[in-house]
Amino acid sequence: MATKELTKTSGETPGLLTDFFKPWNEWFQKDFFLPARVLSVPAVNIVETSDAYEVSLAAPGMEKEDFQINVEGNLLTILAEKEVTKDEKEKKFTRKEYSYSSFSRSFNLPDAVNKDKIDARYENGVLHLLLPRNKEARQSAAKKIAVN
Repeated sequence: MATKELTKTSGETPGLLTDFFKPWNEWFQKDFFLPARVLSVPAVNIVETSDAYEVSLAAPGMEKEDFQINVEGNLLTILAEKEVTKDEKEKKFTRKEYSYSSFSRSFNLPDAVNKDKIDARYENGVLHLLLPRNKEARQSAAKKIAVN
């Protein structure tokens, strides 16, 4: 099954589809009592179809301009940064609020992915990536074998 090729490259225990089990793994980290650590990395879903891999990354509150997506060799990296400042000036005081959030996720891509045709869109708080398979990979994806 080709889905096994999409593996996480960063973190303490890389492995097959580690990202799917990330919430469970976080409970066993040494600093699991810090809620910011659990919330700092967005959840990712990866669905395999006969034509492509579909990656959905939950990132509410971001704008499409906040994302940077890179492919270098077989490594897909998704980076996001958002900085918000708010100033309130009244007669007797000035209040300034500041918020900064960022994350980075990296995945090893299967050789079957056509890197030149990767498509990304952001809507309703979710980043969607479509990683189409090469034509050769689609043709060889499903095969019936006769039983003798």
